[in-house]
Amino acid sequence: MGFVTMRDGAEIFYNDWGTGQPVVFIHGWPLNGDAWQDQMKVVAENGFRGIAHDRRGHGRSTQTWKGYDFDTFADDLAQLIEALDLRDVVLVAHSMGGGELARYIGRHGTGRVGKAVLLSAIPPLMLQSSDNPEGVPNKVFDDIKRGILEERSQFWKDTSEGFFSANRPHNRVTQGNRDAFWYMAMQESIKAGVDCVTAFAETDFTEDLKKFDIPTLIVHGDDDQVVPIDATARKSAKLIPNAELKVYPGGSHGIALVPGDKEKFNQDLLDFLRG
Repeated sequence: MGFVTMRDGAEIFYNDWGTGQPVVFIHGWPLNGDAWQDQMKVVAENGFRGIAHDRRGHGRSTQTWKGYDFDTFADDLAQLIEALDLRDVVLVAHSMGGGELARYIGRHGTGRVGKAVLLSAIPPLMLQSSDNPEGVPNKVFDDIKRGILEERSQFWKDTSEGFFSANRPHNRVTQGNRDAFWYMAMQESIKAGVDCVTAFAETDFTEDLKKFDIPTLIVHGDDDQVVPIDATARKSAKLIPNAELKVYPGGSHGIALVPGDKEKFNQDLLDFLRG
């Protein structure tokens, strides 16, 4: 574990386990790098070097007042990769982290990147419009921001239900899954929480995805109640040259954490890393 100091003085925390080809895990909102602990252990035990950082405003990283936009997130990631002198990196990103990955490639290219994995990821665009009718209505994002501002602790407890599809019959979500979500969400600053909603709702990653020239695996659940598959994964698979799309039937937004889907994803990830 350690910290890398960014150009504006913000300190970005990261965990670094194992040796071998580096696999950098980029977490979703409102979580932090600990959301990837299961996958970090799996890759480190199988000959890879797992690295997971906390985005600014999340977890143990600096709670800055500004900088909650994808250009800044991508530049933070670039500085982390350069500080650790990582090469032939596999970038693995969940949800909002998929935007960070896409913008990193859009701004910094793939010179240090060997492969990419987008899990339940937000690109190319979340916000519903006449050009993106499959997207999420703006009212949903306004309600999220309102919930954070009114009473964020209860809001996060309530939000964990849809995040894991705990409202579906025969789900395998544990109370521990929901408690862990709440715990990580409460480590995110309220400023980051609100500003990130605007960022991941409105940022269009279409042009970033067109710059991918590396093997890319896209994994998404068809019951994702947070990031609709038709607005995101299915479109990303068409924009990224030669991308492979794996759809998990009944899969929630929290695939990497829920028993059953977690083990399936871990194996798919290892297969992709070794391929």
